[in-house]
Amino acid sequence: MRRVLFVCSQNRLRSPTAEQVFASRPDLEVSSAGTNHDAEEPLTGELVAWAELIFVMEKTHRAKLSRRFGRHLKARVICLDIPDDYAFMEPALVDLLLKRVSSHLPRG
Repeated sequence: MRRVLFVCSQNRLRSPTAEQVFASRPDLEVSSAGTNHDAEEPLTGELVAWAELIFVMEKTHRAKLSRRFGRHLKARVICLDIPDDYAFMEPALVDLLLKRVSSHLPRG
């Protein structure tokens, strides 16, 4: 089972949507967090260390992740380039996530 972490700023819209979309895959264990201190689920060193693959929504998230948790970071980090323009579980966001994430998570 592969451990996958989705990261955005507030952990209210994009990363929780990604977590929910991919949670039903039996080959994945998924979680989500936000880089901001007031995020719903703030990013921690433990979560970063737990993850085998980390998807960030924007380049700024990758920079914050590396700066704050570099010593915990062993996973590959992939930037999805998804702006903060979507509502939670918005169909366009779900479609974009499926398109951009699925190629990195082939079903095994």
